[in-house]
Amino acid sequence: MDLLLILSYASVCIAIFKIFNIPLTKWTVPTAVLGGVIIVGALIILMNYNHPYTAHGRQIYTSVPIMPVVRGKVIEVPVQANQLLKQGDVLFKLDPEPFQAVVDQRRAELAAAEQLVPQLLAQFNSAQAATNAAKAERDRSQKVYQRYAEGRRKGGANSPFSDLEVENRQQAYLSAEARLQVAQANESNARMAYESQIDGVNTTVASLLGQLDKALFDLEQTVVRAPTDGYVTQLGLRVGMVAVPMPLRPVMTFIPKEQSLFVGAFWENSINRLKEGDPAEFIVDAKPGMVFKGKVRQVLPAIAEGEFQANGRLLGAEVFFKHSRSLVLIDPEPRFDEFNFPMGVSGQVAIYTEHFHHLSVMRKVLLRMQGWLNYIFPFH
Repeated sequence: MDLLLILSYASVCIAIFKIFNIPLTKWTVPTAVLGGVIIVGALIILMNYNHPYTAHGRQIYTSVPIMPVVRGKVIEVPVQANQLLKQGDVLFKLDPEPFQAVVDQRRAELAAAEQLVPQLLAQFNSAQAATNAAKAERDRSQKVYQRYAEGRRKGGANSPFSDLEVENRQQAYLSAEARLQVAQANESNARMAYESQIDGVNTTVASLLGQLDKALFDLEQTVVRAPTDGYVTQLGLRVGMVAVPMPLRPVMTFIPKEQSLFVGAFWENSINRLKEGDPAEFIVDAKPGMVFKGKVRQVLPAIAEGEFQANGRLLGAEVFFKHSRSLVLIDPEPRFDEFNFPMGVSGQVAIYTEHFHHLSVMRKVLLRMQGWLNYIFPFH
């Protein structure tokens, strides 16, 4: 861009010398050169500061690594590479038989557990009846023992009840009391087994319901679908491969269909006056001679060259030798998407601020001249 400005000034000087027949002397040539240094230098400084330009621009996009949630053998890949898909379209299918077998097993276990609930109720009712019977027996034995003990106490030597009979009745009463305690313990166990519930559902049944839901979820995951509208590119998945849910080994890459976003990498000293909403223009190598418009969305608040993470390694001095650039996000005009460029095309970007706005005309002319140069491949 700066070279174009210098060449333009040189062309103007040559034209002036030719048109007005100005002789080439030791005064005229140095004057033209010195004037060029001052004029071109001032224009470059003012434009770079108020209307920055970068030759490092690129359309960016997000890719989604696709991997199955469950492990299985691929039995079908109906998707075609580089064709637009709708959200929910099938990308590939895994063999569902092992997962269907687990679902059938969980359903059988759940049915058995549901049938067990009435049995627990019957056991609880039986335990209650046994407790009531043991309590009645205990009460009867207690009354008999008390009658024998009272008769022995009041009758003394003339009592019709002997000490042995009283002792036997006492032992019968204590035995009945022990049987009642056993029956109450059995009733308590039966009650806890029957009344053990979560949200009104038996705990065993609830546990098996959860396992069945998990098995059904795994079965559903054997069909992998498109997360959004978009397309799959560089498709290498084939029938017979084993797909494994490993984050580091996706089986395909999905490109969502989203609003285009262009990014320019600017020198740090040229972003001082940039702000959200500033008009921008950019050219792409894929369409020589055409200029696209846009607006600044954001100047990214972080620069990657200054990043470090807690990983047990010290930050070396070599990172300070790299000259960093600041990234500026630009929303292109809708017309940009009409050309169906390959995602990630490169180009050059110019941004126009409200300061020294009259110089933006020159920046626009230079950007269009750069776009015309895209017809010449050696310039890239």
